[in-house]
Amino acid sequence: MEPNRPAKRVPHVTISHSEPISGELPRTVVELEADFATFYEPCRERVARALAITLSDRDLALDSVDEALVRAYQRWSKVGALDNPNGWVYRVALNHATSRLRRARRHQTALRGAMRHAELTPHDPAIAAALERLSIDHRAVVVCRLLLGWSEADTAEALRIRPGTAKSRLHRAVQRLEHELKHLRPEDT
Repeated sequence: MEPNRPAKRVPHVTISHSEPISGELPRTVVELEADFATFYEPCRERVARALAITLSDRDLALDSVDEALVRAYQRWSKVGALDNPNGWVYRVALNHATSRLRRARRHQTALRGAMRHAELTPHDPAIAAALERLSIDHRAVVVCRLLLGWSEADTAEALRIRPGTAKSRLHRAVQRLEHELKHLRPEDT
């Protein structure tokens, strides 16, 4: 709408009961709610059972199915018209569950790292200084592999690099640390 222009008026149209109405009438809220109510209970049981098997976690499955059913209710005029609304609920519940699992893993990793922070801090200033001189890429691999004890695959996934790259970076970093810290190694006899 442009300024200084009068708004267009929408004509008022009345339809008498004698006029035929073509096309399908939109469903009323009451009809939609009744339709959802008949769908809800059997869907919740079936999808929750299937999701519990998929996730091996009944509580997470029930929470996720409940979340999916709330979303289905909010969109019931569209979801109810699908060929397989149960499938829609299952997919939404599975997506919700995997998101929660991902968040929980990140949270556990952060907590584990925070709890171990005191034991991860090198007590010898020479070791701390040698680690500081490594590039961030190499230092990250050393911390993940040697201090956190992660596998090569877990380290690569966390740092978004290939496992071979993680292995190579670790090898180079350890060589450099051994060279810089050889004065700490006991004399070979």
